[in-house]
Amino acid sequence: MKKVQTGQVIEFYSNSCLVETEFGQVSSMAIKNIVVGDYVELEIIQDSKALKGKILNILERQTKLSKIDGDKSKLFAANISHVGIIATPSPKTSLEFIDKWILKSKLSNIVPFIINNKLDLESDQEYKDKLDVYRKIDITIINCSAKYGDNINDLIMFLKNKSILFVGNSGAGKSSLSSRLIGKSLKTNNLSNNQGVHTTSLSSLYALENNTKIIDSPGMRDIQINNYPKEQIIYGFEEILNASKYCKFSDCNHINNEGCFVMKCLNNGQINQSRYNNFIKFRDDERYK
Repeated sequence: MKKVQTGQVIEFYSNSCLVETEFGQVSSMAIKNIVVGDYVELEIIQDSKALKGKILNILERQTKLSKIDGDKSKLFAANISHVGIIATPSPKTSLEFIDKWILKSKLSNIVPFIINNKLDLESDQEYKDKLDVYRKIDITIINCSAKYGDNINDLIMFLKNKSILFVGNSGAGKSSLSSRLIGKSLKTNNLSNNQGVHTTSLSSLYALENNTKIIDSPGMRDIQINNYPKEQIIYGFEEILNASKYCKFSDCNHINNEGCFVMKCLNNGQINQSRYNNFIKFRDDERYK
């Protein structure tokens, strides 16, 4: 076995992490700013009990996700390709929640998609219209039931060759969905390093068949978006961004300026009113700054 190995961080604790390598899983001391999903180089250290690792450096991240912790931005996952936004008819998922995660995903160069969970529940027309908003802007929507397994195979096929983080409000079924796909209950997850010094895994990565990876990060529900400059908000609203290119003035505020093509598209129904409202809210409302 080579003394220096390349691997991926699959579990992260408060002061250590578990790294998946070609030769198996290696428990390593965490270094500053390391997160689940990171690819690392580590030095293998043999002691009397088991193989240990010393992480030498973090390899370049393709993508990264962060959250606001107090007044600081804190990384919590890396090298994610897709974010699955779980929507449900009960409790009803708000368009604001969905738009926040679409914004965060796109500004992180990650592809967002929607999982319409709880097919076993009757959904009203308002909820169906809500999902149609996203179909019209080419956001992929996968219908399934985590509880009963309906259409789970469709989701599994979509997840092939992807690294995914699922997000959802409390009660949306994130743990149930992840548990069904992974084949184990995440609510009673046992730590895999067996070191006897940790009580809770802060985040975990699960490798499935078809080169699918699922990152489970407890507590990922609503998010803050006040760390983004207001001029970047439009990049989470692609239909508004595209329309803005035809506005008369390059500094158009898309509210009351002369020759605003965004307002023209809004008035003729090409841009959804709720999407527009959230764009203005995220950009201008002081609660989001």
